[in-house]
Amino acid sequence: MKKALCYTLVLLSPALVQAQTNTDILLLDIAEKKNQIILSNPRNITNHAGYDNQPHFHKSQPLVYYSSASAAGNMDIRTYNSSTKQTEYFTATPENEFSPTLTPDGKHISCIIQRENGQQDLGMYNLESKAVTVLIDHLTVGYHAWIDDRNLLLFILAEDGHQLQHYNLDTKQHKVLAKSIGRSLHKIPGQNAMSFIDKTDSTQWLVKRYDVKTGAIATIAPTLAQKEDITWTHNGTLLSSDGSNIYSLKPGKDKTWKPVAMQGTSFALKSISRLAINPTTRLLAVVVSE
Repeated sequence: MKKALCYTLVLLSPALVQAQTNTDILLLDIAEKKNQIILSNPRNITNHAGYDNQPHFHKSQPLVYYSSASAAGNMDIRTYNSSTKQTEYFTATPENEFSPTLTPDGKHISCIIQRENGQQDLGMYNLESKAVTVLIDHLTVGYHAWIDDRNLLLFILAEDGHQLQHYNLDTKQHKVLAKSIGRSLHKIPGQNAMSFIDKTDSTQWLVKRYDVKTGAIATIAPTLAQKEDITWTHNGTLLSSDGSNIYSLKPGKDKTWKPVAMQGTSFALKSISRLAINPTTRLLAVVVSE
């Protein structure tokens, strides 16, 4: 097992997470009419003092998984049921869990597991038994996204910076695809491709596409200025935020990011960071400052 590098732990250390601005997760209804994204009905689904972040939707159940600071200071995974409006702990362990993600088989939640001794693994918890399986313990994984049930796209914390790697669970082979990347990794809807953020040019970050079959990497669009958090709607529209407002961009159609419509609300969205969307594109989760 490889010990996490001290200078990179700023991304995941629970002590530093607590020192950051406390965050909440808002859930909004999302609709698309005449090529216009419309958001409405924002509600706070965490409403608890402290860090609530990294939302991820279950693909078929009304559940949002997220990382949340407990009263004891540990980072656990909680679930919010959008139908019953109930919140429950999914994990309550001595370790810290980050970036909960439903696995392709729909039977596990994969996540970053930070051990009490500082070691950091990529593991997964069975949804029913909560049994844990370690997937990667020889690389320092900061963030991850599933390509398919045996392959992952990884944000690796390396001595020479942040690397994008393609990792195969069967062979344990991993290939460096890019460096100086952002934390936002996603499967592109309807394509055998993944997106990532290229931060090589500090003056202009880019959303890029990794073709899983050919290995080709191409530019999709510039990001909003110095913003790395994106998500995709089911029909291939990008959503992002400048911190105060949410914008959309349809690759191949829109030349620039355009603001989405906020309908029937004066709810202030402040310091927006991560975004996540459910597979049916009816709900959007947005992380904001408390």
